[in-house]
Order: sequence, then C-alpha cells, then structure tokens
Amino acid sequence: MLDDLDRALIHALHLDGRAPFSRIAGVLGVSAQTIARRYRRLRTEAGLRVVGLPDPHRAGRTQWLVRLTAAARSAQDIAAALVRRPDTSWVKLTSGGTEITAVIHAPAEEASPDALLLRDVPRTAGVTAVSAHLLLHTYLGGPANWRRSAQALDEEQRAALEYRGSTEAVRQPVPADAELLAALEKDGRLGQGELARATGWSPDTVARRVAELRAAGALFFDVEVDAGLFGARTRALLWLSVRPSDLEEVALALAGHDELAFVAATTGPTNLVAQALCRDPADLHRYLTRRLGALRAIRTLETSPVLRTLKAASPSLTDLARVRRPSR
Repeated sequence: MLDDLDRALIHALHLDGRAPFSRIAGVLGVSAQTIARRYRRLRTEAGLRVVGLPDPHRAGRTQWLVRLTAAARSAQDIAAALVRRPDTSWVKLTSGGTEITAVIHAPAEEASPDALLLRDVPRTAGVTAVSAHLLLHTYLGGPANWRRSAQALDEEQRAALEYRGSTEAVRQPVPADAELLAALEKDGRLGQGELARATGWSPDTVARRVAELRAAGALFFDVEVDAGLFGARTRALLWLSVRPSDLEEVALALAGHDELAFVAATTGPTNLVAQALCRDPADLHRYLTRRLGALRAIRTLETSPVLRTLKAASPSLTDLARVRRPSR
C-alpha cells in the first residue's frame, strides 16, 4: 500500500502533472531527490504514468465506448488486438472475461467506429455481439480525477501546487501539434529538451505551445496509477437507463459520488455509463442498493464487473507491463 508521501506525490501530480519535482518537494517539505526517487519507484511498482491528452472536442475527435461479447477462448486475443491499436484507450475485460469494453477515438466525421473494428480486429467465430455507444458528454473523468486518489493534501498545499494557466492568447490544436501531442501521450513529464527533439522545435517554442494548449483547455494531464493501492479492489462498469428529463440531474449527482471515477452520457439503450471503484463486493452492493437505489429516476441498471484493465487513459503504450495496473 501507499504511504503518506506516495499519496501526497500522486495528489500533487493530479493538480499539475508537469509540476517540477523541486516545487512539489518544497510544498511537501522533503528534498527534490526524495520526490524523484519516489516517482521512479511508483512508475516501476505501481504503474504510475503521467500522460498528456488532448480534449477530444477541441481536437475534432469523437469517442465511442464499444462493447464486444466473445467466447472465453477468443476474448483475450481480441482484447490484445484492441490494446495494440493507436486509437483505443480504457480496454477492459469484464463480465467473467467474456466481454471486452474499450474507448475508440475517431475523427468527428466518422459516423461509426464499426468499419474500423471490422477492418482491424480479428474476425473470429468467437465474437457474438458488438455494440457502439457514442460518448455525448463527460460529467466525471478526463481532467476531473477520481477523488479518492487525491485526498492527501490540505487546502494550502493544493493552492500552492494547482496549475494556473497562461493568460496569453491561445490557439486550438492544429495539425502541426501532432508530434507534440503524441510525445505527451507517452509521457506527460518529458522535459522541454526531449519534446524539442521529438518535434523539431526549439525548447522555448515547445514551452510556449504546451502553455497555450493547456490555457485553451485543449490539453490536460491525467495520472495512471493502480486504484487497488487506494483500497479499490472491486471495480465495475454501470450501464444506467434514465428518463431524458432527469438525465442531467442524475448525472450531476453521480459525479459527486466518491465511489465513481467516470460518468458520461451515451447513445444506446442505456444513456448513462459510470465506473465504480469499491473496496470489496459488499461495498459495491451497499453503493448500488443505497446510494444508487435512492435515485428514483434510474429505471434500469446493468452491472459489469471489471476483471482486468489492459490499457488505461492514454492511447499510446510505452511498455505493456506498465498498463496492467491502471488508475481506474
């Protein structure tokens, strides 16, 4: 399990994924060398990774949540194929290992990700069903982290570490940003020199462009880390059907629940999806029956236990071993 300094470092990275170790160390009252050592250890032992991700709407992209049902003998191979795709994130084995869920990122003009799936994912007799749900609006997730992974710092420490954007004029992402964004998807803490080599720009240009994209809300930084280290051993996707007139009210209520790491409105027979992170099956049962049960506007609920997350927030992989223990 994590100690107090580990939790404080992770919380600090949630507040500003590119904060210098020296600034984090000063706020936490330890040396920069101590913070650097802790960061390296957490990367190795807890799958910690800071990743820079573009806001899909500002980048002109859509996100589809895809569910594939497959025979148990085929599910692992199909999931592995999805993990290797450069346009997927959050690849999970659910429901006893016979269902795979994944987020597929597609250009906004793509009417459906089905063609991409049929072209690239091995078509086997083991696939029995496919459904695709367009993510319409995210209420919790993305820049908003899971609260139970960010409860270590007091109000004064948070104020000292929270990222404050540039007030300069900003520009939305353009094609020339592709190499910069690709590098940050792999490692959001790459230094300006490393980013300069990846893009062919000068370090000053890199720093200015990163600041512009962050100020525009077009780029944010997420933290991937094993949620089990925070005591969340039971995880489930929740597919909810809510009356359209009540959807906004219910979604905002769910976004305030500490048990949830993700809440979004989708298309399809269910119009809300959430991910629950609970201590154990009994904790999940209490959440479903008491907190969700109190929301009368929820008409139906399907619970899909998450057995394993094979790919986390970033579409880019640096080492498959590092994404076997993601944050949520």
